[in-house]
Amino acid sequence: MSRKTLFVSVAGLVLVGFVVATVLFQNNQATQRGSSGGQNQGVVERAGAPVKGAEDARVTIVEFFDPACGTCRDFYPLVKQLIDRYPGKVRLMVRYAPLHTGSDQVVKMLEAAHQQGKFWQALELLFDSQHRWVANHVSQPMRARGILNGMAMDHKKLMVDMNGPAVAGVVQQDVRDGKTLKVRATPEFFVNGRPLPSFGYKQLRELVADAVDKAY
Repeated sequence: MSRKTLFVSVAGLVLVGFVVATVLFQNNQATQRGSSGGQNQGVVERAGAPVKGAEDARVTIVEFFDPACGTCRDFYPLVKQLIDRYPGKVRLMVRYAPLHTGSDQVVKMLEAAHQQGKFWQALELLFDSQHRWVANHVSQPMRARGILNGMAMDHKKLMVDMNGPAVAGVVQQDVRDGKTLKVRATPEFFVNGRPLPSFGYKQLRELVADAVDKAY
């Protein structure tokens, strides 16, 4: 065998080895992303968290959100469309990730409203009026409270509950679980415990479709 032929053969083997190693690495990364949701399944969902959709749906979208987040507001109707696309099969569970300054107080209002069965009405009202109580990505809790004053509910109870230990415990658990799941921005989605491979509505739609196919 000539030196030229030997060199070409060795180079070919090196290239093949590189390609194989790359494929194995990518597959391993994908496996780790997929399995991380399973390993953290116990902290992705929380009993008692607000849920939209059928309680017995086999596919659960968990969203860690901040009510001051503009992207969370924009995604809200899109996620509702996914629930409507698969009636009875998909539900949404929301959890608190108050990353904006001042949002910790606003999520306490929402959780207190949840205790009166008014979470979704309160959330939609705050989303619709987000420009009135969020300025330069900073929440203004007093303005948010004023907006919620227009809702029909027990406002004295709301004030007591939002400053009580039960609501504080719920918010603390969501923040703690969010840190465990490495939630660093909102909205952050998990579908049956699996995180999105990358952020985007297309990725969420595809992950939901895959979960529905497997569950039904």
